[in-house]
Amino acid sequence: MRPGGQPNMQQMLKQAQKMQQQIAKAQAELAEAELTGTAGGGLVTATVAGTGELKAIKIDPKAVDPEDVETLEDLVVAAVHNAAEAARELTEKKMGPVAGGMGGLGLPGF
Repeated sequence: MRPGGQPNMQQMLKQAQKMQQQIAKAQAELAEAELTGTAGGGLVTATVAGTGELKAIKIDPKAVDPEDVETLEDLVVAAVHNAAEAARELTEKKMGPVAGGMGGLGLPGF
């Protein structure tokens, strides 16, 4: 082994352990987060967990028109999409710094 090789390996292991802790913390925060998306000026509201799991849909009775079910369906899709986008943005915010730090380890794909 070349001189000084061991400290570099220890440094990499410490850095990997730190990132593992950061990832676990970010994942826990995402699991606890709830994000809301709306459509139709708030007529339809979708709530998703930070993990992307759909938790709830709320529909204002004003949005229910038996003669126009398609509009309500579109509003539900739009609200869910809006909430999912908020979850994606939160995931990038929480996980981005951690994933960015992995490049310092020289790991392929990071």
